[in-house]
Formats: sequence, structure tokens, C-alpha cells
Amino acid sequence: MSRPIIEVRNLSKRYHLGAIGATSLREEVSRTWDRLRGVPHPDKEDFWALRNVSFEIQPGEVAGVIGRNGAGKSTLLKILSRITEPTSGTATLRGRVASLLEVGTGFHPELTGRDNVFLNGAILGMTRSEVRKKFDEIVAFAEIDKFVDTPVKRYSSGMYVRLAFAVAAHLEPEILIIDEVLAVGDAAFQKKCLGKMNLVASEGRTVLFVSHNMAAVQQLCSRAILLAGGAVEATGHLDSVVASYLAHDDHPIRTAAKPITRSADGSTELLSVTMTDQERRPLVRAQCGGEVHLIIRLRTTRSLPDAAVSLGLNSAFELRVATLHSRIAGATLSIPAGEPVITCQLPRLPLVPGNYAIDVKLLSGGDAVLFAANAATLPVESGDFYGNGRLAEDQWSGLVLLPQAWSVTSSPEFSTQ
Repeated sequence: MSRPIIEVRNLSKRYHLGAIGATSLREEVSRTWDRLRGVPHPDKEDFWALRNVSFEIQPGEVAGVIGRNGAGKSTLLKILSRITEPTSGTATLRGRVASLLEVGTGFHPELTGRDNVFLNGAILGMTRSEVRKKFDEIVAFAEIDKFVDTPVKRYSSGMYVRLAFAVAAHLEPEILIIDEVLAVGDAAFQKKCLGKMNLVASEGRTVLFVSHNMAAVQQLCSRAILLAGGAVEATGHLDSVVASYLAHDDHPIRTAAKPITRSADGSTELLSVTMTDQERRPLVRAQCGGEVHLIIRLRTTRSLPDAAVSLGLNSAFELRVATLHSRIAGATLSIPAGEPVITCQLPRLPLVPGNYAIDVKLLSGGDAVLFAANAATLPVESGDFYGNGRLAEDQWSGLVLLPQAWSVTSSPEFSTQ
């Protein structure tokens, strides 16, 4: 087996929080005297952004680094990119590294786009002729041909990111490190970047990708590293690591203590979205393959005779999994004034394990009365969907389970009869 292209061993990074300087000569003298006497200052404390982080990435792997805000992802990438030094431990990278961490990183604002392309190529150890061969590709990808000879300090953030990504991806580094900075670009540009990173990976180069967008991570990466509180909580195959990440978002379906939202005229309020089983017993978690009743409680001062309710189910990857719509299902709803309760019955829940956000829309006569995004969370656990004793596990690919039947028959032309 070849040596890891990225090898991190017991990596830690400590920052000092609080006041780091004195505001007067008297304060400076006092601090110096206290320091000589070994007296600590209460306004200064240590914060460990990373603690004993260890992992390996093999050549050609595409790995995602995931975790909540403050987990240590950006600190890790800054150390790997040699922007900051670790407090302890080692990070060994065996290859030429191109990083895109923050808007403007690695660019000189006074230089033109053209000059910055050649500057970055020189930093990566490329000759001028090597950069020149890639120059037209970079400018075309970044879509800045009209501004290539303009100082980059006059670029918009979108132009900055497009050029920075184009430079990082096209100058053929062995290791490409990309942070959440791609979120600055529009959807079309993000899709273009993901396609380019897939191409880079297919050429055998290594990609380290940080994102909160689980759909992008799932599309690009084959494995992942989960950071929590500055430490590695899980590492390995993408599906199992993402399942560990989502497990931290284990909140039961919410019941609002006060209205979540109301109609523009104030006449109608969404009070809560809850969940029960077929016996009307409250559920904290639904089971894959089990019967689930979604209960929507309203408060309205007017009757809604020609009403419809739409429930949008969204995965943790921010993808729409399904839309439950009363009118499409053939139900006619007449909602009275007061505090009506609307029930949507799902006889056999087909969702794979995970947490799903529920958007609620109420319509009357075809017009939207109210809309509540993320009105509730629907947690789904493993269940025997197919009735054969096999549980639907978190590691299964896809978002839904479909009824299916399998059989094998002999082809008539190969029959031995």
C-alpha cells in the first residue's frame, strides 16, 4: 500500500482568548510585573481549536471534512495549507498543495487577475510556460475575460471566488483543499465547481472538501472525517460518517409553545405539528415501514371551505424527498373556524432512517393562506419495511424504500426443455 498523501498525527492548536495587549504604559508595566511573579490574568484563557487530531488520506481519495460551526474544520485546513502552525503534532503533505479557504486568500489586491494567476503558479512551483498553457482555460472557467487585466481589488466577491477556484483547480496540484468559500458563488457556479472537482478526482489527484451542504459532500466524496469540539469523532466511509453527523441533530418533532407563523391578515395561525401512531399515541420517532399520523393544529377566525394542506418533507441534505398534498391525494378539506386539527395518515412510512424537516403550506381556494418552513422535524429510525426481519439501516443509499418483488426465469431460447 502506498504512503498516505496526507498524514496527520496528534494535531492540536491552541489559541489565547481575551486581551492580548496593554492599553497604557502603566498597564504594560503591571502585566510585566505580574508575569514575572507568575500571576495569571483572568482576562486571558486558552481555547483548543483542535485536540489530538489524527487521520490519513490516500492518494486519489476525495474526502469531506464535516462538523458543526466551531468544530475546528477551518483551523485544520489552515494548518494543512501552512497558513498557521500547530501547537503540537504533525501534518505531513506529500505533494503540491492548492488551497481555496477564504475570499482573497493568496491574491495580491493591487495586481491584475493575469498577474495573480502567474503569481499563484509560481507559488505552486510551476514555470511561466506551464502556467501559460493553462491560462486561457483558467480565464474561460472563471468567466472574467473582460476583467483579466483589472486589479483584483476591484473584483466583486463572486469574481474573486471564480478566479481563485479556477487557479486552484487548473494548475494541477496533487492536493486540492477547498473550504466553504464556494457558498459565495451562485448555484450554477457551484455546480460547475463540483463538476471540476469530480474531474480533478478522476485524474487521480486528492481533494479535501469542507462543506455544510451534505448533498454536495455526498455527490463528491467517498469518505469523510467528522470533527466535533476540535476532535475527530468519526472517520471512514461517507455514509456511516454522515449518519454520525446527523445523529447530533436528534431533536424530536416539535410542538410550538406559541404560534410558529400566521397568515398575513392574522386570521390563521399554525400552532403545532405533532406525530402519533395508529392508536393516536404520541411518537417521538417514527419507524421505517410503520404507520404514522402527522397532526397539524391550527387556530383560525374564519372558515376555509375549499382548503388544502401541503407538507414538504426535506432531507438533512436539503433535498425535497416528497410532498404530501391533500388535494392531489383526492381529499377535500373544509376547515372550520376555531382550533381545527388536520391529520395526514401515512400507512407505511417509506423513508430511510434520518431526520426530515417538514414545511407546511395551507391553501384556500387555490390561494396560499400561510407557509411555515421547517415547522417540525420528523425523526425516522430503522424498521422492518419489507417484513423479512431485515432492518433498513442508516448506511443504505437513497432516501426512500420502494415496494419490490424479485424473480428469476429461464430465457426460452436457452431452455433445456
